[in-house]
Amino acid sequence: MRTAAPEADPAGYAQLFIDAWLRSSADNASSAQARRVQSLAPGVGLPDHIAGAQAELASVTAVRSVQRGVGVWAVTVAAQYAGGQLRYFVVPVTADAGSGSFTVTGAPGVVAGPARAAVSRSPYRVSVPSEGDLASAIGEFLGAYLTGSGEVDRYLAPGVRLSPVSPAAYTAVTVQDVSGTEEAAADEKVPADGTKLRVLAQVEARDAAGRWPLAYELTLQARSGRWDVAALESGTVQGGGAR
Repeated sequence: MRTAAPEADPAGYAQLFIDAWLRSSADNASSAQARRVQSLAPGVGLPDHIAGAQAELASVTAVRSVQRGVGVWAVTVAAQYAGGQLRYFVVPVTADAGSGSFTVTGAPGVVAGPARAAVSRSPYRVSVPSEGDLASAIGEFLGAYLTGSGEVDRYLAPGVRLSPVSPAAYTAVTVQDVSGTEEAAADEKVPADGTKLRVLAQVEARDAAGRWPLAYELTLQARSGRWDVAALESGTVQGGGAR
């Protein structure tokens, strides 16, 4: 039995439209941006700018798509300006599933931004000793992964494959804090082989441009009195690791 293909999300189309619409002007309907608006949204009017009165547009990003009916979508697009102003627009879009085409069907509307979602309590509530074997293994692994200092493979559990960031992103990585989900994470000694722990590592990475606070969720597995990285939740691990 054949099933209908899901409709394509028109988020990218709406993003292109808002970018061109905000950069276009009714005073220059023949410009490249104005022509793009007319192509993406036939019949939609162009804004009428006052020279020098509006901050320069820095970027636009589609942040939400809602399907309101068959082939009918509302896409919320965030526009960020060079001065730091952020404005949200909702764009009505019609999608033709058969041809994979889209059309903006009306002028955008300015709306309030998405509300902040409630955050559940973190499962990482067990403090990991900063001088223990677990924190040390994490620091050495992330140092190799992010700075290229050492081979990443030596820190991986058997069967796990993971390529380091290339080219190396940072010159140094320092572990600031590690917390785990299991009580065994608080032990300073490495437990029996096969024991697994999930941890959240807060690190500070450095490069020529500054210092960067980063966080990584990892699964580690005990083997022969040491900790191996079995999964890097924040990256791409294959052959036994989580994605």
